[in-house]
Amino acid sequence: MAPKRRCLESQRTESAQHGINIGPAVRQRIIWGSAIELGPMPASVIEVSNLEKAYGSVHALRGVSFAVAEGEVFGLLGPNGAGKTSTVEILEGLRKRDSGHVSVLGLDPQNGGDDFRQRVGAVLQSTALPDKISVSEALALFANFYKRRREPAELLKRFQLEEKRNALYSQLSGGQKQRLALALALVNDPELMFLDEPTAGLDPQARREIYSIIEELRGEKKTILLTTHYIEEADRLCDRVAVVDQGRVIAMGTPEELRRGSAGTTSIKVKLAHPADLGTLEGVSDVSEADGGYVLHSARPPQTIVALVKHLEGSGNELLGLEMASPTLEDAFIELTGRRLRD
Repeated sequence: MAPKRRCLESQRTESAQHGINIGPAVRQRIIWGSAIELGPMPASVIEVSNLEKAYGSVHALRGVSFAVAEGEVFGLLGPNGAGKTSTVEILEGLRKRDSGHVSVLGLDPQNGGDDFRQRVGAVLQSTALPDKISVSEALALFANFYKRRREPAELLKRFQLEEKRNALYSQLSGGQKQRLALALALVNDPELMFLDEPTAGLDPQARREIYSIIEELRGEKKTILLTTHYIEEADRLCDRVAVVDQGRVIAMGTPEELRRGSAGTTSIKVKLAHPADLGTLEGVSDVSEADGGYVLHSARPPQTIVALVKHLEGSGNELLGLEMASPTLEDAFIELTGRRLRD
């Protein structure tokens, strides 16, 4: 039986209290404006429905809706100014929403109080500690804020900060500061972590170190909400991704589902012994010349390859090289938003 497709507005079950859809009693993937039902879903740690936030005349959030399951790494992917940080700050209880429903660990972050703060950990977009505090002092200080806590020595070892235990915050590199921020977010062994642009501004090596740490947490089934404007980061780290643009969720699913949902074509690069007219090959939507060869875009690459071979045999031409590239998550993002993340 074909999967039942439903409109984006019906992605949550009905809530009698609020009269809006909030609970993911049915697991769904919201891909390219439609939802595909996949059966029962684990209990939600985060539920967001019709979230709105404006700053004066600027509407930062325009009806954002999604749910995060227990043990899931869920990513909000979008350019700067898309509404990612506003969403996370509302979920963290740091900013008030204008309207909509929000539930985090069964609580409203706006009035969750100490119970809420004890159960979550957060790495903000910019972490700032006093320059003269040492690494070990920072961990001890943060541990005193919580009833449940991990041993600072354990965190120093896990985040490769043992040799820096007595170093001042001002003496740490960017990557070390971010590893310390992650350690501080885990000091209370939280049920849920918020990571807002955790690798922004880091060099490639430091970014890979943070990736490894998040992958370890993912392996431990830690529930994480992550925001990013890096395609690679979302693709590598997230179980599911919501693409956010201009304050709206415009697509949602696993990275693979988003790639498959794209109408993007496969790129086929060929080098031939002699010039040829390849625009009429089966499945080819366009052809361009590049680097002494041709780049074909095809919606049906197997048929295009067969047609290419037949064409070359019939014309006495010779194939000198061939490369294929499938649609990427960036291709899907460009198709959804009309621009690249770096634009």
